[in-house]
Amino acid sequence: MAQLKVLGMCMRGTPVEDIRSLRLITGIKTPYLDDGRLDLKAYDSSIEMQIAKGVEGVIIGSAVGEGHLMSWDEHITLIGHTVTRFGSSFKVISNTGRNSTGEETQATEQGFAVGMHASLHINPYYGKTSIPGLLAHFNSALPMGPMIIYNMPSRTSQDITPSVIQTLAASPNFVGVKECVGYDRVRQHGEEGITVWCGMDYESHDARWDLGATGAMLVASNLTPGLVRELVAGKKSPSLNKKLVPLIEMPFHEPTPIGLNTAPAQVRVVKPIFRLPYLPLPLSKRQEFVGLVKDIGREHFMGEREVQVLDDDDFILVASY
Repeated sequence: MAQLKVLGMCMRGTPVEDIRSLRLITGIKTPYLDDGRLDLKAYDSSIEMQIAKGVEGVIIGSAVGEGHLMSWDEHITLIGHTVTRFGSSFKVISNTGRNSTGEETQATEQGFAVGMHASLHINPYYGKTSIPGLLAHFNSALPMGPMIIYNMPSRTSQDITPSVIQTLAASPNFVGVKECVGYDRVRQHGEEGITVWCGMDYESHDARWDLGATGAMLVASNLTPGLVRELVAGKKSPSLNKKLVPLIEMPFHEPTPIGLNTAPAQVRVVKPIFRLPYLPLPLSKRQEFVGLVKDIGREHFMGEREVQVLDDDDFILVASY
């Protein structure tokens, strides 16, 4: 197959080295109003708290941000809103990867047009393709601006191998990899000169301090951004890592993003509203989270209001959005 031509300069976005220097990037939760529309007031408040605690960037429309439940109008609007309000304070990255190459390229172009600094791309997960097809898929959007590859085979059922990454790295628009395969893969990327962020919260401390990761793209920082920032951008601290392990593991007791939808509602920084098919954590897990907040210290969590268990009837489930 003929190699696709890649432009020599970024069309849009920001210099790749500015993205490569980021230590902590949060896959930000998307909050909702009672009717299922985006709650921009709660969203802005969450972003302000992230910035105040030293988070250097956010990913819009990740699994926790429920990009797969957004229309593209919502997604692009949220990118533009974030850039306009906060783009001078930190980096705005958006998940514009999709199964369809046509949809991916259109979304990526629109995202850069409204000012996002870089795009995040997962591989096609239902309509899987061959390795040459995978390269062609990524290369269709790569000329548009800085691109980060997101490798999470547990969701896509296809590993993006180091050989694919090395091929993509020939482009000046290639930034690096959000890697979720494990320690050995993080180490391999680092040894091969690829910028790599750990994408698994419970591996982030060791990946950052022992295995060569630049930093991490995490979801626990939706809850305790200051402590997570310290974990991956402060200094090596096995004691802090051990302290945070129960909190880091808690959201993954149910499929993502269920835990990270429920916990922010319990600390009352977002309304307890879910777009179906997601439901809140069961009562026992909500009670467990209240205990974790008390053990770690309420002052370390987003917001200032008292943590609550919440009753099942407190949650609003939205089917049409």
